[in-house]
Amino acid sequence: MHRKKSKRIYYFQFIFVIFSAFLTGYILNISQTKSFEQTNLYLFQAYVVQYLITVLILVLLYLAMYAIINRFFYASAVYYVFFSIYAVANLLKMKYRSEPILPTDLLFLTNTKELLTMVTFRVVLLVILAIILIVAIFVSLEKIFSVELLRFKPITRIVLICLGIVSIGSFYNVNEEGSVINKVMTASGYSNFTPNISMTASVSGPLLTFLGNMHVKVMDEPSGYSEASMNKLVKKYRTVADQINQDRPNKDLNKQTLIFVLSESFANPDRVPNVKMNQDASPNINNIKSNNTSGLMLSSGYGGGTANMEYMAFTGLAFNQFSRSLQSPYTQLVIKQKHPVNIVNNFENATALHPYYSNFYSRDTVYPKLGFQTFKSIDSKGRLALKHKSKLETSEYVSDEASYEDTLNQVNQNKSGQFISLVTMQNHMPYNVMYSDNQFIYKGHAASIPQQVANYAKGINYTDQATQDFLDKIDQVDKPITVVWYGDHLPGLYDKNSLYKYNVVEHETDYFIYSNKYALEHNYGTQKIDDNTAVTDPNGFIPLALKQMKQKVTPYYALLTRVQEELPAMAKNSYGKSESLYVNLDSKEISFKQLTKKQKQLIHDYKLVQYDLTAGKNYSKPYINK
Repeated sequence: MHRKKSKRIYYFQFIFVIFSAFLTGYILNISQTKSFEQTNLYLFQAYVVQYLITVLILVLLYLAMYAIINRFFYASAVYYVFFSIYAVANLLKMKYRSEPILPTDLLFLTNTKELLTMVTFRVVLLVILAIILIVAIFVSLEKIFSVELLRFKPITRIVLICLGIVSIGSFYNVNEEGSVINKVMTASGYSNFTPNISMTASVSGPLLTFLGNMHVKVMDEPSGYSEASMNKLVKKYRTVADQINQDRPNKDLNKQTLIFVLSESFANPDRVPNVKMNQDASPNINNIKSNNTSGLMLSSGYGGGTANMEYMAFTGLAFNQFSRSLQSPYTQLVIKQKHPVNIVNNFENATALHPYYSNFYSRDTVYPKLGFQTFKSIDSKGRLALKHKSKLETSEYVSDEASYEDTLNQVNQNKSGQFISLVTMQNHMPYNVMYSDNQFIYKGHAASIPQQVANYAKGINYTDQATQDFLDKIDQVDKPITVVWYGDHLPGLYDKNSLYKYNVVEHETDYFIYSNKYALEHNYGTQKIDDNTAVTDPNGFIPLALKQMKQKVTPYYALLTRVQEELPAMAKNSYGKSESLYVNLDSKEISFKQLTKKQKQLIHDYKLVQYDLTAGKNYSKPYINK
C-alpha cells in the first residue's frame, strides 16, 4: 500500500515538473510580448518546436536543481523564485529598453542596490511579497510530504546535474554554422540573427535568446582580409590624410581641450510622434544648435544602451557592423583588449567623469584600457572624489549642474590641453521625480503614463539651463576648448508608439559641437559646419570634432572623415530585414542597395579596419592612428 502511494506521488512530482516547465516558458514569453494573443500565436501555432525546446531545457534545469538539493519542494521554491525574478526583470527591461535580458546584464548583479533605485518601490514590494509567498508554500509542502517524496541516489543526482549543465552549455556554439546545436536549432526555425534582438526573443522566447547570446562572436571576417590588404588600406588613407591636412593648420591635439558630454536620455520630446507639450523644454539648446555645428544623432538604442553610444563616440567604430551577439562592446570586447584605438590615445591627459557607480558597464575596467589616467565617479574617494553631488529635489541622481561644475574644475586642472569625458545621470530612468514647480503639461497618446513625460520634460529643461551656463563659463576660459554634446537615446517613455512605424524618429537624439571664444579667436575652432551634419551617428563625432578644431588627422581619422562625409548615418537596426539602419540627411531610411559603388567600397574599407582592430590580427594597429 505504501509503495503504491509513493509511486503515485512520484508520478505527481514528474507531472508537476513538466507542468511547471510549460507554465514558465509561457510566462517568460508573456514578459517579452506583453500580449496573451501574440504569445498564444507564437507558442501554439507558429513556433511550437522552439517552445518545446524551451520546455525541455526548463525540465532539465528543474531536475538539476532537484538533484542538487534532493528535496523536491525546496528545489521547487528555488526554481519558481528564480524564474519569477527572471520574468519580472525581463518585463521591466522590455518596458524601458525594448530588449530582453541578456548575458551581459548579469554584470549588473554586482550593483543590486543601485539597480533597485531604478525600479519603483511598488514593484520591489510586490516581488518580495511574491517570493515570501512562494517560499512559504513550498516549505510547508516539503514538511508535510517530505517522507513520501522521491530522493535520488548519488549516481542519479550526478546524471541529472550533468544533463542540466549540458542543456545550457550546448548553446555555446549555437551561432557557429555547421555545429550540431546550430543544425538542430536552425531546423526548429530558431535564428539569433534577426535585425531586432527583441523580435528574436518574442518568437523564440527569452530563454533561448539568452542562451544564444552566451558566446560572443565579435564580427564576421570581411572578404579580402589579410595583412597585405590592411597595409594597402593604411597607405590609401595616409594619402587621404595628406589631402585633408593641407587645409588643417593645427598639428598637436594636446594644445587643445576636447570635452565629450553624453547627456543621459536627452532628446527633445517635440520631435516624438503623438507627443504635444505646452511649451519648448529646451529653448537654449535649440538656440545653441542653430548657431553652431549641430543636428540629429542616430542612436543604436531606445530607452537604454548608453555605454554602446559612448563606445562608438570614443572609437569611431560602428555598432551595426559587429556581430548580432555582441550586445555590449564595453563588457564583451574592450575588457579583453589591450589599448584599443580610440580618441583618448591622442591626448597625454585624459579624465572621465561619471556621477554614478564606477563598475556599471565595467567602466572602472574599461576606462583605463581606453587610456584614461583618471576616473572620477560617485564612489571615488580621496583626490578622485567628485566635489559636486547635489541633486534635484527627490531625484536619486546627481544633477547636470553639479556634473558641469566638476567638469569645469577638471578643465582648470591642466594648463595645456586634455580630453575630458562626462557621462551625466540626471535624466536617467525612472521618471518618477515630481518637481514642485513643473510648468510642463503633456498632451498626446504616445505614453502610458503622461505624468512621467511631464517629469522628463522638466528634467531636460533643467539640463537646458545648466548646459547654457556651462558653455558661458567655458567661453571665459583662456585656452581653446571644443565640446561635443549629445543625447545617447530617447527615454523609454513612449510605449504606445510603434517602434516599427517610427523606427528612425525614435532613434534620433540631439547633438551639437561648440568651440569656445578663445578657440574661435585663435584659429583653433570653427563655429558652424554645415556639410553632412544634419544627421550623423556617434562614430561621426571624432572626425566632426577634429574638423571643428581644424586639427590634422591620422590615416584612421581620415577614414572616419570620409565615412562621416560620404555615407549616411548608420545604426544597429531595430526592425526590418537588414541588421544595419542607414539614414540620409533628410532622416529617411535607405537600403544598402541604394548606395553608390563608391559608398559600398568605403563601407567595405571601414569594415576591414574595424575587423582588424577588434576581432582580427591588428595588422594596421601600429600604423593607422599615427
